[in-house]
Amino acid sequence: MKDEISRVLTMVQEGKIDADKASELIQVLQAKEETGSQLLEKPTKYLDKTLKIRVVSAENDNVTVNLPIKLVKVVLMAGHSIAASIPQSEKYVKDIDINLILDAIENELDGQIVDIRSADGDTVSIIIE
Repeated sequence: MKDEISRVLTMVQEGKIDADKASELIQVLQAKEETGSQLLEKPTKYLDKTLKIRVVSAENDNVTVNLPIKLVKVVLMAGHSIAASIPQSEKYVKDIDINLILDAIENELDGQIVDIRSADGDTVSIIIE
């Protein structure tokens, strides 16, 4: 941005624009930089969040998994496919909509995104915090 401001000041010195126009241009440049900085900061902060998966079974076989969002985007499909192919875990993952979770991550959603409760008392919760 310093280069752009220097160009505006040079244009004032050369008489190509007046001081009011220069001030207006500099304000636009500063606002543009602030907006760009905010856009860069937002994904970084969101990607520092954690996807938390909680499985509580009626038989007291509980599972807690905490995964960084950065990692989740890379391994989500592979992990679901593996879990679905294991007979003991198949019943727990068959109702989880992976596309729903990916959409939630892409849209930077926070909070509970999945809440499943079976008639047997088993629960599955997926939360982004």
